[in-house]
Amino acid sequence: MTTPTVLSLGNMLVEVMRVELDQPLDRPGTFVGPFPSGDTPIYIDAVARLGCSAGFIGAVGDDDFGRCLLERFRRDGVDFSCGRVLADHTTGVAFVAYFRDGSRRFLYHWRHAAAGQLSPEYVDPAYVGGARWLHVTGCNLAVAEGPRQACYRALDLVSPKARVSFDPNIRPEVLTVEQVRALCAPAIARADVILPSLGEAAMLTGAASDEEGCRQWAAQGKTVVLKQGPRGCRIFQGEVDLCVPGLAVEEVDPTGAGDCFCGGFTVATLEGLDLAAAGRFANAVGALAVTQKGPMEGAPTRAEVEALLRRG
Repeated sequence: MTTPTVLSLGNMLVEVMRVELDQPLDRPGTFVGPFPSGDTPIYIDAVARLGCSAGFIGAVGDDDFGRCLLERFRRDGVDFSCGRVLADHTTGVAFVAYFRDGSRRFLYHWRHAAAGQLSPEYVDPAYVGGARWLHVTGCNLAVAEGPRQACYRALDLVSPKARVSFDPNIRPEVLTVEQVRALCAPAIARADVILPSLGEAAMLTGAASDEEGCRQWAAQGKTVVLKQGPRGCRIFQGEVDLCVPGLAVEEVDPTGAGDCFCGGFTVATLEGLDLAAAGRFANAVGALAVTQKGPMEGAPTRAEVEALLRRG
């Protein structure tokens, strides 16, 4: 079995969103979609679109939404040979509403859908063991026992020579902070690269600030990339503390930008770029991701990233 360079696993969803701002989900209104989605599917699709060999482990239903996701993977070159199509489950769905204050409301059909059936038996030792990079997220550790144990198994089976990245992507709204920390601890321990959003480093380490939390992880030998949205990112490695400014674009839909950013940082690191160049490349990928409606629609090609970087 040939393993792609980069692997990820987890929640496969389609996203259906309100057309207009300030349309809550508890009353009739107009939607647009479906758009392929899910945090790790967005990540792996971005990796593939940037020209890197990519594979994904997950599940969809034998239905139209599942075909929507698999067609996107096929088009962009994501290997799904270890994924599954389940005849007795429907494909996961996220319904999304956007508001003028910048907030979003998500309603998920996931835990009992095909995505929630991911289990350790999906994780083939030869497939995972041949990868050079594995990406996992806290979201998939929190949803249900099956996906959580699948992620832990992948972490156990990936080669010691491979790099592991971890995006916390988890909030303590339905779990206590202590529960979140316990779920994430195995991934943080194995991770070479941690990519928190604002608030997550402080929450997971117990530090007084994200900066202090990032420095704690960096002191353990990890590369830590603090995602800061339009402001870019801040990278901690050893004694290095590097701010990499963002790139200006017109925002249409911010969903998935952080996942695309992680994909960009993965590809840049695998290609040997230094920290500053890798951060700038990832910033460009994340910036372009917000320019289209739909969480995967803005995932850029290599040519689009290079064009944005030339414009500055």
